[in-house]
Formats: sequence, structure tokens, C-alpha cells
Amino acid sequence: MVITDAAGSDHALRGIDATRKKPPLASLRLTGRLVSWRGAERPRSLWPCNMPLLGCFSASRGCDSPERIAWCGGGSIMAWDDLNFRKRPGGGFGQPPFRLPSIQLPQVSPQLLGAIVGVMAVIWLASGSYTVGPDQRGIVLRFGEHVATTDPGFHWHWPYPLETVLRPKVTEVQRIEIGFRTIDAGPPARYADVASESLMLTGDENIIDIDLVVQYRIADPVKYLFSVRHLSDTVKSASEAALREVIGRRHIDEALTVGKLEIQEETKALLQSILNTYEAGLQVVAVQLQEVQPPRQVIDAFKDVASAREDKVRFINEAEGYRSAIIPEVRGKVEMILREAEAYREEKIRRAQGETQRFLQVLAEYQQAKDITRKRLLLETLEEVLPQMDKIILEEGAWTNVLPILPLGKHENQSDLDGIGEKR
Repeated sequence: MVITDAAGSDHALRGIDATRKKPPLASLRLTGRLVSWRGAERPRSLWPCNMPLLGCFSASRGCDSPERIAWCGGGSIMAWDDLNFRKRPGGGFGQPPFRLPSIQLPQVSPQLLGAIVGVMAVIWLASGSYTVGPDQRGIVLRFGEHVATTDPGFHWHWPYPLETVLRPKVTEVQRIEIGFRTIDAGPPARYADVASESLMLTGDENIIDIDLVVQYRIADPVKYLFSVRHLSDTVKSASEAALREVIGRRHIDEALTVGKLEIQEETKALLQSILNTYEAGLQVVAVQLQEVQPPRQVIDAFKDVASAREDKVRFINEAEGYRSAIIPEVRGKVEMILREAEAYREEKIRRAQGETQRFLQVLAEYQQAKDITRKRLLLETLEEVLPQMDKIILEEGAWTNVLPILPLGKHENQSDLDGIGEKR
């Protein structure tokens, strides 16, 4: 057999019969300064029996036998070129040119050894103390199996490797994004659209672009840790599936206008049902629609349609508002006119009744003293007919000489009646 080193030189293995019917080595090669092997059988090396080789032991048919074998448990031995030994006359090999140093360990007393072991045991036991934060729960695992759940505070468990503790944050609200990704929280914030998630088919066979944010927290930490793998991806997939199912039952007009709140509530309920089926140990806190719009290719046309619908709704609302304002006003005016008519009717009736009563009283007085009553009625009538004029009343027989008593050239408020007349 021949061994070829890294430099390409061949080394013949002397004393080995290549014709023996034994499993041959697959190959022997020198790697740097180490000899390694490949094949089904460990290599045999021509080392002296008394050579101190670390990690190797020799087995041979005889110490001077050319077939002595040195086995190395590590799988490689040092190259014999470095040992620089030569074959002695008469057979055999010489000693290597170096000796391995011997290591002398210090003597340790049993008491000191016990103390060291005790201190190490105390340190090991002390490493089992741990603290659970206010927003956490402690999940104690013994050889990987859940054995206890601890509340916030200071606790102790058997140290590793017997037990370990996981402390998930049960009050932290986590979120996932459907249809977009946040590149930079900003300000200003920057987002990237994910069309494969946001484009969905509505119930009336229209395509709509929807962005969604789902917020959730841990409800059952044991199920959260051990029931589902890759939980964030599971929540994202379940959220997308729930949203697509809800949108598939809606018309695009509802999703774009008045149906957003109902879509959010239905998606939240359906997502919670899916997570409960998976026993994920999560509670959905909120489901919020971010942007709901048609695809970019037809967004302008949809905006025109939406604007027309908004104008329609605005006109209807304005008409309803005008009707709501004018009808009460007209009804108020009608009521006012009715009340005024009723008041006028009552007034006329009362006045007529009063005048009738007064006339009857005057008639009774007239029947008792006709001349006096007739004169009083005449005077009262003159007062009513000529309220702004000065009136001079003359006795019968004084009409022949009226001119001297007329107030000619005098002030309007001055009178000179000479004891004959009376100014009223």
C-alpha cells in the first residue's frame, strides 16, 4: 500500500502484505501535518510500541512485528515525517525525538472537596430564583412539560436543567398589518403596499383594495406557548381569511361608504372564532380598517361615482332639513292665525253683547226721560263724529246773533263765550 502526502510524494508501507484478503482501507492521505482516513476500517500505522502517543493505543502481534497497529480514537495521528525516526538495522524503528510532558495534579483533601461541592450546590440552587413582572406570567417547565403558572412577584424553581421558566407578556397589545407594511414610523410615516393581501373580491364581483390592522394580546399563556407554532403568521393568515370572507358577503358600495363599522365587527368576531378553534390562547382587542378604496387603475372613476353619490345624499339631506324647518314654521303660523281668529271672534261677540247690554240700558233710561236722553245721545254722537273740533252749543233763541260770539282771529285754544256758551 502507498500513502500519498499533500506534496505528492509516495510513502510505501513496508511489511504489509497487500495480497491479504482483508477489507482494505478506502484511502489514506496526509492533511497538513495530520494523517486522516476515509473508509469502512480504521487505519493502521507503523508506530513503535513504546512511543508515547496522546490518545492512541497500540495493538500488535509482537512488539517487533512489522504489523503492529496504533489506533487513535480521535480519528487522526501526527505525520511520521515530523517524528523523523528511521528504521534501525535489523528491523524496528527508533524513538521519536521528543517526549510529552507529564502533568502532576495537586492533592485535594476530602473536606475541601466537600466544601467546594457544597458551595457549587448552593449557587446552583440560588440560580432557580426568578421574578415575574407585572405584565408577565411565569410558565414553569419541568423537562419541557408545563407544571405550574406563577403570578407576578418573586418565585423559585428547580434550576436548569431540571426546570426552566418562560415569562410571556400577557398585557402587551401586539399588532399585525394586512395589505401594507410600515417602513418608517416617522413622522412622517412611510408605508409599503402589499397587493397580494389587500386586493379582495366583493359580493357583487368587484375588486377592492383594503388595508387592515389587527390588535391582539395573550389570553392563555400556556396555549399561546405550546398550541400553535409560528403564531404571528397564523394570526395574519386567519385575519386575512376572515376579512376576505366578510368582504365576499358585502357589496362594494357598503365597503366604501356606510358598511365599514359592520365589516370591522364581523371580522373581529370571525377571527376570534378561528383563533379559539386553533386554541391559540389569544384575544382579539380591535380590528381597524385603514384604507378602503378601489384599485389604482379605476380609482378616478370610482371617485367620480362616489362624489355623485355624496352630492345626492347631500341634496337629500338639505331637502329633508328644509322640510323639517319649514313644516313646523308653517304649522306655527296656522296655529297663530287660528288663535287670532278665535280671539277676534270672541272679541266681537263680547263687544256686541256689551253694546247690546248698553243699548238696552240706554233704552230703559230713554223710556224714563226721553228729552234728556235724546239730548245726551246727541252730544255723545257729536263728540264721536267731531272729536278734534271745538264745539259751541247755543241755547234756543240765541241763533239770531251768532257772529259776535264766534272766536274770529283768536287763538285756537282761546275762547270768549261771555257766559253764554261752553267750550268742550
